[in-house]
Amino acid sequence: MSTPHNEANLGDIAKTVIMPGDPLRAKYISENFLEDSILVNNVRGICAYTGLYKGKKLTIMASGMGIPSMAIYSYELYKFYNVDNIIRIGSCGAYKRELKLFDIVLSKGAYSESNYALTFNNDNCHFASSSTELNKKIQKTAVNLKNNIYYGNTVCLDCFDPYMPNINQFLSRLPSDLDPYAGEMEAFSLFYNANYFGKKASCLMSIVDSKFIKEIATIEERQTGLKNMITLALESSLVI
Repeated sequence: MSTPHNEANLGDIAKTVIMPGDPLRAKYISENFLEDSILVNNVRGICAYTGLYKGKKLTIMASGMGIPSMAIYSYELYKFYNVDNIIRIGSCGAYKRELKLFDIVLSKGAYSESNYALTFNNDNCHFASSSTELNKKIQKTAVNLKNNIYYGNTVCLDCFDPYMPNINQFLSRLPSDLDPYAGEMEAFSLFYNANYFGKKASCLMSIVDSKFIKEIATIEERQTGLKNMITLALESSLVI
């Protein structure tokens, strides 16, 4: 079988999928962490690799950038490929002063001004929760790895927030009780689709920029320098 966006056959994709946004990051993870890895999809350059991580079948698949791209790929994985769990791994911008470059954030839920839910499902919804069950397993794995992670709500945007002319004006529109840790561009549609299908999704992010600091991660660091987050996602997949 195949879909308009995925040439993999049923069974080629594992029950658990790790989803970076960047296809090059998916390639890097496959080449450096998986055994017996096979490219099972490369339609539009959105590559998916299935192999073994410490003996467990696992798929690493790119999502592309933005809510619509993640929405398409996660929808098809849940509906057509019988995927049960998706852990998004990606980069984000920090909205709290204490967060430093490459700190890891685990999203409790994502708020978005996007109308994805309204367009897709006639649902005027702007907040979607991640899987509490998956999050607890990720948090326990982080403790075992002695990784410090931050857990809280995040914001899912339709634009790259460093390009905003006035990010403080945007932040002032957010619900007063949201208290977001960071902003990224894919988690809302992933969480919404997971809840729609009765599946599970989590989102791990590494800080690559911040409204409070001048430093910004390089292109190379964004692709390959997020090893702690990648390892945490991979190790968590073993207990799912």
